[in-house]
Amino acid sequence: MAEDTVKVEPVTAISRSAALLAFAGAATFAVLLAALHFLKPGLDPSWHFISEYAIGRHGWVMVLAFLSLALGYVGLFVAIRSQLRTIVGKIGLVLLLVSALGLVIAAVFTTDPISVSEKAVTTEGTLHNLGGTLGIAMPFAAALIGWKLARNPAWSSAKRPLLWATGLALVAFMVSFVSLGVMVSQSGGDFGPDVLVGWPNRFEVLAYSAWLMVVAWQALRLSRRNPKTSGRSVAGRGA
Repeated sequence: MAEDTVKVEPVTAISRSAALLAFAGAATFAVLLAALHFLKPGLDPSWHFISEYAIGRHGWVMVLAFLSLALGYVGLFVAIRSQLRTIVGKIGLVLLLVSALGLVIAAVFTTDPISVSEKAVTTEGTLHNLGGTLGIAMPFAAALIGWKLARNPAWSSAKRPLLWATGLALVAFMVSFVSLGVMVSQSGGDFGPDVLVGWPNRFEVLAYSAWLMVVAWQALRLSRRNPKTSGRSVAGRGA
């Protein structure tokens, strides 16, 4: 990539209210998900996906959790879009919105039970799975956004927590993806108590929530500053 000149936006351009919304959305998701483990103790977390909490009684809590996290993603998009001006950064923001859309679809359409037979799969369950597929955009959004913000001079003091949170999100995605592939392969595609996909699934979504809270918190912290210079031009690598 060729060297070019990029504009460093002042951190005061960050929307504090949107950053607060992002943090609150992620925190609400984590709290509601934790509560569901007590509200629906009959759903073994070791081999059931979190989406199954939306089935039956108290299902609205999981729906609210999905929508809270989606709102958090949108809030972060609004909060930090002024800080990501390169092509790579903009791609990360688009992927963030794709992830939010996936969560909304997952909330609107209830999943089928994990043990459902192929012939019994419903249209609603299929649409829910579509939302889950769109959610695969999230780790890539985290990687691109985390990397570009860490390279932004205005975010230099936040570099370490950004990279740690981004690394955690990527590790969680790989653990969930690989474990799901291995376990499904070993079981012949049949889910059950011996296919322990539940905990990796929870680790993944909570890692994404942690990433969202870290980025939103750093945005809030930096937005309190009032730099004397703004809109400076510095040399940087373009996307």
